[in-house]
Amino acid sequence: MGNKTPYRVLISGGGTGGHIFPALSIANALRRRDSKTEILFVGAENRMEMERVPAAGYEIVGLPVSGFDRRRLWRNVKVLCRLFRSMMMARRVLKDFCPDIAVGVGGYASGPMLKAAQKKGIPTLLQEQNSYAGVTNKLLAKQAEAICVAYAGMDAFFPADRIILTGNPVRSDILNISVTKAQAKEALGFEPERALVLVVGGSLGARTVNESVAIALKDITATGASVLWQTGNLYATECADKAAGYDTVQAVPFISRMELAYRAADIVVSRAGAGTISELQLVGLPVILVPSPNVAEDHQRKNAQALADRNAAVMILDCDSRASLGKEIVSLLGDEQRRALLAANIHEMALPDADEKIVDRIYDILDRK
Repeated sequence: MGNKTPYRVLISGGGTGGHIFPALSIANALRRRDSKTEILFVGAENRMEMERVPAAGYEIVGLPVSGFDRRRLWRNVKVLCRLFRSMMMARRVLKDFCPDIAVGVGGYASGPMLKAAQKKGIPTLLQEQNSYAGVTNKLLAKQAEAICVAYAGMDAFFPADRIILTGNPVRSDILNISVTKAQAKEALGFEPERALVLVVGGSLGARTVNESVAIALKDITATGASVLWQTGNLYATECADKAAGYDTVQAVPFISRMELAYRAADIVVSRAGAGTISELQLVGLPVILVPSPNVAEDHQRKNAQALADRNAAVMILDCDSRASLGKEIVSLLGDEQRRALLAANIHEMALPDADEKIVDRIYDILDRK
């Protein structure tokens, strides 16, 4: 474990749940290894990490950084001013906290912080969640000590000698659940003998997925299946109205007991964020992925394609979803053999204990230093 304890670890990144959950998993694994480890998070001001991280019991500093606007380039003057201010603040954070290592989990918040650490000679470790590397991590990779990834073939983006295939850290409660499928259905208010379709559009919901499900409800429920539909807050009222005519459909803005929902589900319909895919691989469920077209570098489509190519998921493009999603759900509900094959193939891609493997790597780096 090394001779200097407690270590001081800085973890930076954020902007979406996809970056925050892995960051918190790594922090929790560090604390399990040594409860005295000092951990400081650095995120982006006004983003969800500023609430989620303190709620998990960790301190966080917010930088005024924001992402580049690729459509309206004139707006990037402000972005550059914020970036400059963030670089200055990052230096101050390093001076005050004196970390032994800085960990970057991607997202624009980690750019200025990790760059400042590298300039000061502080060792850095990157965690890349997607099958197509983000801009920030690509820029930081040359000077990183290690890059922890969740997909093979990442040497297309990073120096091959520094890549470690660890998988993505996921919320631990998803795996530590002891109830049966029937008990999970009952706990969520569904009849155990009916198949359950779980729809998750990400923590903020997804307009196309919601519209496609609304169109398909009649056909799905006609098979005898139930639907648990996470709509996101923005679409909660209109989706609840659409669901009101069906006894076997629940439309909710947010599912807090995700471990129960996964255990109860027979089919999952989801966006293709890296964190969600890692969870689905570990729980081994047949899934229809509708990648969001509104993400940087179109990485959700590339994530989904990586699974579809191995017959580990069905991919429907966002533009085809309204016409195709209902038909695909009904088809899968009627084909138990195909569901079993998809579930087996996605489960085979799972990489468990990613948080522990990443912490092992952090300690390797610290011990060498």
